[in-house]
Amino acid sequence: MRGFNLLILSLVLFFSSFSQAQDKVFWMKIEGEIDPRTTRYVTIALQKANDSKSTAIIAEVNTFGGSLDDADKIRTALLECKVPVYAFINKNAASAGALISIACDSIYMAAGANIGAATVVLGGTGEAAPDKYQSYMRSIMRSTAETNHRNPQIAEAMVDQNLNLDTAIKKNGQVITFTTSEAIKYNYCDAQVSEIKEILVLTGHRNSIVEKHEPDWYDSVIAYFLNPALSSILILLIIGGIYYELQAPGLGFPIVVSILAALLYFIPYYLSGLAQNWEIILFFIGLVLIGVEIFVIPGFGIVGIGGLAIVVMSLFLVMINNNYFDFTFVPEKAMMQAGVTAMLSIFGLIALLFWGLSHLATSKRMSKISLQHTFESGSGYTVSSKNDALVGKTGVVVTELRPIGKVEIEGEMYSAISSVSFLEIGTHVEIIGQEINNLKVRRIS
Repeated sequence: MRGFNLLILSLVLFFSSFSQAQDKVFWMKIEGEIDPRTTRYVTIALQKANDSKSTAIIAEVNTFGGSLDDADKIRTALLECKVPVYAFINKNAASAGALISIACDSIYMAAGANIGAATVVLGGTGEAAPDKYQSYMRSIMRSTAETNHRNPQIAEAMVDQNLNLDTAIKKNGQVITFTTSEAIKYNYCDAQVSEIKEILVLTGHRNSIVEKHEPDWYDSVIAYFLNPALSSILILLIIGGIYYELQAPGLGFPIVVSILAALLYFIPYYLSGLAQNWEIILFFIGLVLIGVEIFVIPGFGIVGIGGLAIVVMSLFLVMINNNYFDFTFVPEKAMMQAGVTAMLSIFGLIALLFWGLSHLATSKRMSKISLQHTFESGSGYTVSSKNDALVGKTGVVVTELRPIGKVEIEGEMYSAISSVSFLEIGTHVEIIGQEINNLKVRRIS
């Protein structure tokens, strides 16, 4: 009987250890600047951990901070997460990183790591932000610390340099930034570790499977399209397509290219959380104004120019994490990068207009699909066109010339191009020559 009991006990222990070995710990990295892309990454990771029934989540943190709004969203998501979350501060958890770490159930730090320095700073200058932002940061730092049973005054003193605490904890006039040993001493770190495996042992997940959160293929595609160089090319195609459509109104190849480029530009920024609904709406308002200029108001004046300016502005705003034209917390680097991207696109468009097209017409690649040879009359070649006889005749504009459209001459319709930027319907014109397949016309005074 005793042998039978030992057998049962052995089987129980075996299946118990087997069951424990199947536990899953989800591992994600929170690094770099905290922005909408980080929020998206963390949100997806927490959802995957929950769906896969993970028993714990390790958030490896190494950041100097970023957007307060996104840090607050991540903080809220961590506090509401039903799966225990352990922060592993691998070197730095400053500013927004400190808030995110304090929101985790436990904190583990590597040797030489730091946590604190959570004063809200302006994006452009790095100076302390106005008190209304500091007050909000102090509040959420306090409440987050209280939720996870940590000293709320210490959390607040990571933001407020004027808060009076024991001088052993904080020097007057300085915000708190703890080293690993200091954080352990004041209950802002559970233990010093050097790698993830040590956290697994300390938290009872020695035999658990560790699954690292990797972005899905579509996240990799999104990241590819967020490349500034590619963004500048897409902006060039968007603006260039609109420009050529203005030159020859009607749904054609230029506007199709512009629409496809706009989709490839906006969708990745929208999915990553950078592009806001109002910025996209602003883009379409610009397009509507351009459309009004093309189809309603004669000429290309202030409405069209204003619409084009709004389009360019919206493309710029999408690249930076602003809050309704509030650039207070937008890093200067991000502003410069977005500005350079937009300017490169505009200069690229100018180069395409004044240089690229002329070279394209004579390139080797174009020679395979277009006629490159000239046939001189001295070699016996002649050309005849019934349009030659139309030079000097008069007609009437039947579709607006912007500058290309249709004119009626002696009861027949011809494609024509205006010698000025715009001629409205009903204008009497004289044929003064021919450009490729279009009659060249001028207004009759």
